[in-house]
Amino acid sequence: MVQLTQIMTADVFTVAPDSPVAEAAAAMVRRRFGSAVVMQDQILVGIFSERDVLRAAASGGDLARSPVSRWMTHDPETVAPDTDSERAAEIMLSHGFRHLPIVEGTTLVGIVSLRDLLSVRVHRRPW
Repeated sequence: MVQLTQIMTADVFTVAPDSPVAEAAAAMVRRRFGSAVVMQDQILVGIFSERDVLRAAASGGDLARSPVSRWMTHDPETVAPDTDSERAAEIMLSHGFRHLPIVEGTTLVGIVSLRDLLSVRVHRRPW
């Protein structure tokens, strides 16, 4: 059993709700992140993903002015660091998202992606 604390990324890319889509997307590309966790002060309020960038771009709006809060998923699903990787995969697959914030109480401590979870599965497989 692999717990998320063993595979999560602790250095989470965060943005404020009023951050412009263009700015957040440029930083995601530059840092090679598929999502940004949206924080209002110390409170997790949303997640902004590559899919959200595409929806915003397809709207034809001004991405330099449109805030991520307009496009993000509000109050995303979260899990604790001791959650089993199999359970995290089930949650992500059943809800159709690829990034899952990890919190301890109300404190953001990490994030895990489907790629992280797949990597665990592939490396555990007996050959």
